[in-house]
Amino acid sequence: MSDKKRVLSCIQPTGDMHFGNYFGAVKNWVDLQETYECVYGVVDYHAMTMPYNPIKLRENTWELIFNLMAVGIAPNNLFIQSLVPEHTELCWIFNCFASYGQLSRMTQFKDKSATSSEGEDGFISAGLLDYPVLQAADICIYRADYVPVGKDQEQHLELARNIVQRFNNQVGKEYLIMPEPLYTEFTKITSTADPSRKMSKSAGEKHYISLFADSDKIRKQVRSAVTDTGENTGGEMSPGVKNLFELLKACGKMETFQTLKADYDAGVLKYAPLKEAVAEALVEVSEAARNKRAELNTRKKEVKEEIKSSSEQIRRRAQQTLREVKELSGLMNVKY
Repeated sequence: MSDKKRVLSCIQPTGDMHFGNYFGAVKNWVDLQETYECVYGVVDYHAMTMPYNPIKLRENTWELIFNLMAVGIAPNNLFIQSLVPEHTELCWIFNCFASYGQLSRMTQFKDKSATSSEGEDGFISAGLLDYPVLQAADICIYRADYVPVGKDQEQHLELARNIVQRFNNQVGKEYLIMPEPLYTEFTKITSTADPSRKMSKSAGEKHYISLFADSDKIRKQVRSAVTDTGENTGGEMSPGVKNLFELLKACGKMETFQTLKADYDAGVLKYAPLKEAVAEALVEVSEAARNKRAELNTRKKEVKEEIKSSSEQIRRRAQQTLREVKELSGLMNVKY
């Protein structure tokens, strides 16, 4: 058994990975593997809370698995949520320790339900309301010590902590581990077409740059990046220029970053060299990922079996936790 603290983090299967995903979360996942025992899930149950295509869901799940491995996530740290059905059983138990009022106040629920209600039938699934409880189950079923969080996930982690406290009080034992937030430095990348909004696939093709895109396409998108839009920024760096500098720093090009930043501070920076430097830095990151992805593509069947095997190994931890939770809760356990 490892003496390392355990970290749990999950991502929905959106298929393609863009630089916002990579620098905002996944690169951090890769780095955390050096220090912690990491468990990373592709959470396909969560992807069902909004309207979706079943065939596309399965395709996107495998696409993301291959992409995660291509950027350096160890396959033995990866699992697919639907291959570990204990998550959903623990979710039901946790539902009985979760407050409806707290769930209905979740910011993401209010935002997403507002979007759903604008659709043709105004359908809002119960899963959309309940998915923070499933998130709590995702965390607690592996007895995670830490969860990497950004500001938008603090509410959900607080709900998980409330559930843990209520459960432990109910059963009279400090059984479930109280998960702690892991605040690590991450880069917030915005759309190069509209720096006022985050880089996102849902906003349309021009609002994200795929990590696995052709090099010429990456260069073209960076060349067309918005810099100054004419708004009064009060002497501060405009959002578009700041985003380009953030991308350069995220790529680890600190010497180039410092040189160009000095030009900016001196008022002599021309945007063409900045864009060229950012484009080449992104292409370098992309090419390394694409080369690894191409190698993985030559053995797709083997990789899928590897992930099914890692999911099975990780599932054993989940089964043990669920078995003990049911025992403590006064429920019956199935004999296998």
